[in-house]
Amino acid sequence: MVRAKSWTLKKHFEGNPTSSNFELKTVELPPLKNGEVLLEALFLTVDPYMRVVAKNLKEGDTMMGQQVARVVESKNSALPTGTIVLAAAGWTTHSISDGKELEKRPAEWPDTLPLSLMLGTVGMTGLTAYFGLLDICGAKSGETVLVNAAAGAVGSVVGQIAKLKGCKVVGVAGSDEKIAYLKKLGFDVVFNYKTVESLEETLKKASPDGYDCYFDNVGGEFSNTVIAQMKKFGRIAICGAISTYNRTHQLPPGPPPEIIIYQQLRMEGFIVSRWQGEVRQKALKDLLKWVSEGKIQYNEYIVEGFENMPAAFMGMLKGDNLGKTIVKA
Repeated sequence: MVRAKSWTLKKHFEGNPTSSNFELKTVELPPLKNGEVLLEALFLTVDPYMRVVAKNLKEGDTMMGQQVARVVESKNSALPTGTIVLAAAGWTTHSISDGKELEKRPAEWPDTLPLSLMLGTVGMTGLTAYFGLLDICGAKSGETVLVNAAAGAVGSVVGQIAKLKGCKVVGVAGSDEKIAYLKKLGFDVVFNYKTVESLEETLKKASPDGYDCYFDNVGGEFSNTVIAQMKKFGRIAICGAISTYNRTHQLPPGPPPEIIIYQQLRMEGFIVSRWQGEVRQKALKDLLKWVSEGKIQYNEYIVEGFENMPAAFMGMLKGDNLGKTIVKA
């Protein structure tokens, strides 16, 4: 009998999540039925969206999320023991699946790349960067792209894809260590928003002509300042608003409507699950190729131990991570 440990939402979040919001539970899993497989988590992900989507859970539900898992027992001939899969099993060490929603590791995956990248640069966060920049922003060679939370899991990939496509890239992050990392990645202009005297003046200096594309992970007052500096027909991809997720008071007012109207800006929110089938597979192949060729670099912020899932989640929301936060089970 296999005992599965799961982190559950004990109490809905109010403001910043704390350890008291979570409870570790252990359950015995039933024997497998025909067609089922038993999964053991190898790597799990924590992502900003979980802070928002958790409000849809009932108290006592397992926290949601993807994991890279190994099939440790199988009654499904398509998924023999040892198969590595991507599973949306949530914050749990073991789970049972009928195999329908599992995604096998790509056959062309090189042995030199860590499997955890299936959760990051060659997975959900990489795809988010890819489609947000190329489909929503429609970034083209010669354009200027601004990305905030630029040293995070999504932002760091946005900037690198933009450079591959011939754009000028301005990246904003919140520590000197992160700024040094962005310089190493080849961003054209980078700055620490926490240490500049004026965000408005620093943005103007970084790109005096303004911005064609803005990939927004932060929202709030930051975005209002940026939107005032967009070029005519500028495009804004609203991926996240991490600056607002833990707020307990009213949100700041939005950007001035006259700027959006007279600059003829386009703003669009998106979630990565919109892109499925062939376009998603092509994007994954592109990302895998770029990473394998060294054209996209990655950094993983690895937290050891399933028991540290809540701490990893809370740290990621505070910006402790450089690159993608991964929990090694």
